[in-house]
Amino acid sequence: LVSPHDPARVYFASQRVWRSDDRGDAWTPVSEDLTSGVNRLTAPLMGRVQSIDAVWDLWAMSKYATITSLAESPLVEGLLYAGTDDGHLQVSEDGGASWRATTSLPGVADGWFVNDIKADLHDADTAYACVDQHKTGDFAPYVFKTTDRAQTWTSIVGDLPERHIAWRIVQDHVRPELLFLGTEFGVFFTVDGGARWVELTGAAPNIPFRDLELQRRDNDLVCATFGRGIYILDDYAPLREVTDEVLAAEGHLFAVRDAHWYVERSPLGGDGPASQGDAYFVADNPPFGAAFTYYLRDGYETSKSARAAAEAAAIEAGEDTPTPGWDALDAEGRDSDPQIVFTVTDDAGNVVRRFAGPAQAGLQRVAWDLRYPSVSAWSEPVEREPWDAPDAGFLVMPGRYTVRMAVLREGGFTALGAAQSFEVTPLRDGALPRVSPTEMSAFHRRFEAINLDSEAVFEAVAVRQREVEAVREVLLRSREVHEAEFAAANDLRHALLDLGRRMHTDEARDFAGDPGPVALTARFFLLEGLKWSTHGPTAQQRDVLDLLEQDLEGIRSDYIDLEDRLETFYGVLDAKGVPWTPGRSVIRR
Repeated sequence: LVSPHDPARVYFASQRVWRSDDRGDAWTPVSEDLTSGVNRLTAPLMGRVQSIDAVWDLWAMSKYATITSLAESPLVEGLLYAGTDDGHLQVSEDGGASWRATTSLPGVADGWFVNDIKADLHDADTAYACVDQHKTGDFAPYVFKTTDRAQTWTSIVGDLPERHIAWRIVQDHVRPELLFLGTEFGVFFTVDGGARWVELTGAAPNIPFRDLELQRRDNDLVCATFGRGIYILDDYAPLREVTDEVLAAEGHLFAVRDAHWYVERSPLGGDGPASQGDAYFVADNPPFGAAFTYYLRDGYETSKSARAAAEAAAIEAGEDTPTPGWDALDAEGRDSDPQIVFTVTDDAGNVVRRFAGPAQAGLQRVAWDLRYPSVSAWSEPVEREPWDAPDAGFLVMPGRYTVRMAVLREGGFTALGAAQSFEVTPLRDGALPRVSPTEMSAFHRRFEAINLDSEAVFEAVAVRQREVEAVREVLLRSREVHEAEFAAANDLRHALLDLGRRMHTDEARDFAGDPGPVALTARFFLLEGLKWSTHGPTAQQRDVLDLLEQDLEGIRSDYIDLEDRLETFYGVLDAKGVPWTPGRSVIRR
């Protein structure tokens, strides 16, 4: 144990407590034997003292009558606690000169094993202890608290489940009543000092959690398991806000931690460690951006899922589940899934981003990636390869932002909880001077506006191409059309292909190493990198944006003329009774 009052002072325990004031170079005992002093070789086993030759695991067995836990108060230097494996809790208020023992605890048989002892971070007279008796067949949790420096102890087991051996306890450094407990089957927390405990579930395995540590800078709970490794709960700070009022509310949005502004690494062009073989393991980072933690008392569901849950309960109770009626079933079919929607605004109140999160009951967390929304045009949903990430917007600028939470049901928003504000701050200064945030943001908005228009033209040309192909198919089934209609359809097809060639690189020429005239998408490619940079724009990127605007204006003008030609052509087809194709109005006769 490193003393919280002097980093050069180290305590070490055997059957007594030792102290070093020079980081371990020299040691001095500061106690006598604090255990019962029982010799394990002469202690009765199964009713009698056994022979030295008896089957008894002497090599792996712990040295009985040993101090198993140490603590020093961070508030009072020299206030020491020591717990043993044979039912002793010892306290010294003078740095080890004298010790006072507790050998009996309420509700637990004598001879208990002290798994952990912790001095309170806020009150010098308070400490906590986890003891167990599983070696005698008693697997109950035993957690105690003293408020008078170990003169008396009271149980704070509260409503912990049975047979959950208590291994480790830690206290929050901000809210005294917030405690975390590692048990034989999970991790629990309490916000009222131990009257009520709640299990942390999520991705935590059902396995003993033998050690817990709190990382104070980022408020992370670090948990070591018996055989499964390390699990980290990133930023548990929202638990400090949990009160009866919060739990009784329909929904609550917790305070938001300030977010770091940077661009994540992508080694080998992928996420995390990228593709470096199964033997190379790196745990996931916390979600990038601003994390929003929220609580929903009941959660939200569709009318159909609510009916299914009610019917399941009725079936369990042996009751009837009558048909709800056709109108109710029709309403169920029209019902849309409820969504929890987060709206992020900048310091001027402008909406920056909206996105949805889970609507299930309990504590939930989502992360905003600090980006504006994508301006990509709508397209049919497709399955993407892992490396083919959907389009992303630009990073927002550092500054102050506010997030609001609401539930969206059938087109209507209902606010939940209070708005929360937070800062987006640069993680570090760049190696090269940046342009000003105002100039960078103005360039992003200008490029975004061009991107918005170009995406519309890209998709519109693709849609019109499909429409013309459909027309060419049905023309063969029409008796009233002549060669003029076939020729017009062919002309429109080539006009659309020409527009596409101006927008997209010629694949045949590109494959041969001769891309030809610079296409619109090639200029976009030169500017897309700004989405993954905190530096630009450069002088070259400004020139490219000017050229992009000029190219797009010509393409858009030509497309508008082409749309007029298409509408005229569709009118001819309608008049001649050509079967309907996409893009045309409904024919009325």
